Amino acid sequence: MNVVKIAIIGAGFSGLGAAIKLRQEGIDDFVILDRGQNFGGTWRDNTYPGAACDVPSHLYSYSFAPNPTWSRSFSEQPEIHRYINNVAAKNDLESYTRWNTEVTGIVWNEADGQWVITTSAGEYRANFVIAGVGPLCEPKLPDLKGIDDFAGEIFHSARWNHDYNLEGKRVAVIGTGASAIQIIPELAKKVGRLDVYQRTAAWVLPRLDRPYSNTESWAFKNIPGFQTAARAGIYASRELVSFGLTHAPGVLAPAKVLGKQNIARGISDRKLRAAVTPKWKVGCKRILLSNTYYPALNQANVDLVTDPIKEVTTTGIVTADGVARDVDAIVVATGFHVTDSPAFEHIIGKDGSSLAQVWESTGINAYKGTTVHGFPNLFLMVGPATGLGHTSIIYMIESQLNYLVDYLKLQRKYDIARVEVRSDVQHDYNVGIQKNLKSSVWETGGCASWYKDVFGNITTLWPGFTFRYRHITRKFDLAAYDTSSAAATGARTSAAPVTSHPATETVTS
Repeated sequence: MNVVKIAIIGAGFSGLGAAIKLRQEGIDDFVILDRGQNFGGTWRDNTYPGAACDVPSHLYSYSFAPNPTWSRSFSEQPEIHRYINNVAAKNDLESYTRWNTEVTGIVWNEADGQWVITTSAGEYRANFVIAGVGPLCEPKLPDLKGIDDFAGEIFHSARWNHDYNLEGKRVAVIGTGASAIQIIPELAKKVGRLDVYQRTAAWVLPRLDRPYSNTESWAFKNIPGFQTAARAGIYASRELVSFGLTHAPGVLAPAKVLGKQNIARGISDRKLRAAVTPKWKVGCKRILLSNTYYPALNQANVDLVTDPIKEVTTTGIVTADGVARDVDAIVVATGFHVTDSPAFEHIIGKDGSSLAQVWESTGINAYKGTTVHGFPNLFLMVGPATGLGHTSIIYMIESQLNYLVDYLKLQRKYDIARVEVRSDVQHDYNVGIQKNLKSSVWETGGCASWYKDVFGNITTLWPGFTFRYRHITRKFDLAAYDTSSAAATGARTSAAPVTSHPATETVTS
């Protein structure tokens, strides 16, 4: 059995960032547990053709680890993966990490005041757990009749089979979301025939991507403040979009014009144009970026199928209209378990209930997207109501890390052994979150999306400007928590009770 002060689950942007901040605070008694073989998380696992980021490079990186050598304005997967591993190497984190270690259980032991973590490589005990598993780690497979009987090759976009040669084959892609619109143009270049199965059309705007010039690259490396200014400009422009998403969807009308122009440029057939034009407002579902998706659909060897899938046979796919299309391979690009992640089932709190069970009865919620009542000494990274529809999630991760670091300072100051957010504080906070989302495009835009849980609440997205979230996480508000000291287990610290309505401050944009 291994005993550590802090266990970090996951070695992606969240887990890596947490480890760096711990070392900066002089804390070395921690371990990173990851089922993979190197750093990167989703950017390690998603290696499908065309994989790239929809956030500009200079913003999709740590503010404390700028990369002046980005090759283009929107980075592709290999470059992002390389950046993450370079940052890890510079901070000497390899020795803190246990690779090929699948976490199968995280159980709170109230008597000992510790988390018991079971893994494929043995048991760990930790006083504190930072769960950096990420929302895009568990592929979601479609529930289709006969899919297990398909005799050809089938794989999810996040588990790409690079050993299978798709050249000249008949291929079906199920899904037209963020991953699919990157995959489809690449497959269209090489396969014999490509069937694209679309359930709902998405708004796809032009992707303003280009390689950086030699002059720009030189400036990023050699002119002090140039890269910082570029990052700030990108951030500011993206924050303007958040106002439209949360408060005034009409502000996004120009984006709809851009989307229609993008369709008109890429597709010549009027019927096909109509099929890919969404009926809901821009922003209701994730806004996608591509210059190549619509031209790919316009190719002679590509067919867009909008009839629902009835079943999968041993040789292909049958749609509701009775048409059977035989294929050699099926690529499943149907996203991830976000609001129903299997990871939630493995985290067991003080009352013996899993995070999944608690959220099944209460709805998915947390305090500041980070702590949950009933789960002491647990920090969630990119938890409920921290997701974004307009800018870089790394900004939110760094905000959470600020909150974590400030807690660790208080923990040392007051000798805190156990910290648990109060249920009334968590409840009021989330009432405020939902109230602020009522006027958002996610509620009024006319679409159904994975942003909502089974109760119909938008549980994944942050409402409003991200600098508001940065503001409320700048300091750890100890008064919102029940705490006990190491010297007197079960005794509250001298922290004063909450005297203001937490939700009022936290969700005002």
